[in-house]
Amino acid sequence: MTEERPGAAEVIDSVLGALADPTRRQLLELLAAQGEATATTLAERLPVSRQAVVKHLGVLDAAGLVSGGRVGREVRYTVRPAALDATAQWMASLAADWDRRLAHIKRVAEAAERHSDPTRPD
Repeated sequence: MTEERPGAAEVIDSVLGALADPTRRQLLELLAAQGEATATTLAERLPVSRQAVVKHLGVLDAAGLVSGGRVGREVRYTVRPAALDATAQWMASLAADWDRRLAHIKRVAEAAERHSDPTRPD
């Protein structure tokens, strides 16, 4: 099992929940490609309304994936990679745990096969 820092589970849960929606993933991709954008600019590239984009950005912001900063009358959004990085590290650690378990199962199975077949050379 992987060990997590206090609060890390909440960050991971929030990130995975936010990324479960394809529109939010697309918003994150657009922001990553553009660097920064307004909800209006983003809505022009998606088949949803500006209001829907603002709601999706709110979910991404709450998950720590984007941040919005006011510039005059506009709110410009940018990607914040720290929460995504933490989630990716957790996933990599989880994958490594499974790789170790599967390698152990493979070694046990191969050893059992060698011991059950006396005609097979080691």
